[in-house]
Amino acid sequence: MQPDPLQNSELDTIRDTLTECRQQLNAVLFGQEALIEQVLTCMLAGGHLLLEGLPGLGKTELVRSLSVVLGLESKRIQFTPDLLPGDITGNPMLQDVEGEKRFVFQPGPIFSNLVLADEINRASPKTQSSLLEAMQEHQVTSMGERHALPEPFFVMATQNPIELEGTYPLPEAQLDRFLFKLSIEAGDAGVLQRIVENRILGAPVQTSPILQSGELQSIMQETSRVFLPPVVANYIARIVYGTRKGTSQAAASVKFAASPRAAIGLAAAGRASALMAGRGNVSYEDIQKAVGPVLRHRLVLEYQAKLEGLTTDTVCAKLLDEIPTTTDTLPPVVGERV
Repeated sequence: MQPDPLQNSELDTIRDTLTECRQQLNAVLFGQEALIEQVLTCMLAGGHLLLEGLPGLGKTELVRSLSVVLGLESKRIQFTPDLLPGDITGNPMLQDVEGEKRFVFQPGPIFSNLVLADEINRASPKTQSSLLEAMQEHQVTSMGERHALPEPFFVMATQNPIELEGTYPLPEAQLDRFLFKLSIEAGDAGVLQRIVENRILGAPVQTSPILQSGELQSIMQETSRVFLPPVVANYIARIVYGTRKGTSQAAASVKFAASPRAAIGLAAAGRASALMAGRGNVSYEDIQKAVGPVLRHRLVLEYQAKLEGLTTDTVCAKLLDEIPTTTDTLPPVVGERV
């Protein structure tokens, strides 16, 4: 059953609140307005984020500021080759309970609203896999006992794109758990000048909270009330289906296509994007903005395609050019009310 649609007054309130959050974050990371909008879209959709970029571009500062602005508890885990699964999820510890020796579970740093998995590809595959249950089911199982994680729960993982020695590339099964994969790039000379004029080495950046505890969870729940028109749902299906070899020219270089989870993720990201814009329905443009972040880490290219310099971003761009939107019963354009 379709939930009750959002009223214009509700949409305006949510849009204004999220705009204020963006403004606070833009004052922390100069020149990263598009990145910040995509990060908030991913979080509103309830997804996890894989962030790729060189050291010193503000990935850690972004997570710290997000936790303050959104009223979330955050923890940082530095992934290293000697990190063990229990160092993340927690371990049972032998304790004296009512005169008896018992194993009592001691929660690890994964028990937080926002977890920064820094340089996730530096840990062993066994340690990386300890995040799978937490990311998918929002729980940790220890000695047969399940422990629920706090809600909302997000994992924001980072990896360095240039360091290959001593790293373990994330397997496709784990990559599929991330809703978005984004790249953070260095700004131009003007951005660098603003950083030099407004930042002091080692000094923390001051941010103000916009949301209180639990408010983000309430806003996230409203995304289910954003209407997804059937023609837009059909557009999502055709895009994901078009990643299969033989279904489109863009897929000629694709070895393994996107999974149905990608289609669900596109719909969730579209709803979140519409909500941030203050609209109660998803448009084609909302989906087009999300195609790159949702699909770029889910497509596996043929070896020959990589040698020719093709990337998954190239495939996504070709898909959008090749797969048309329908011409009948068009949804409202971006910015138009339902």
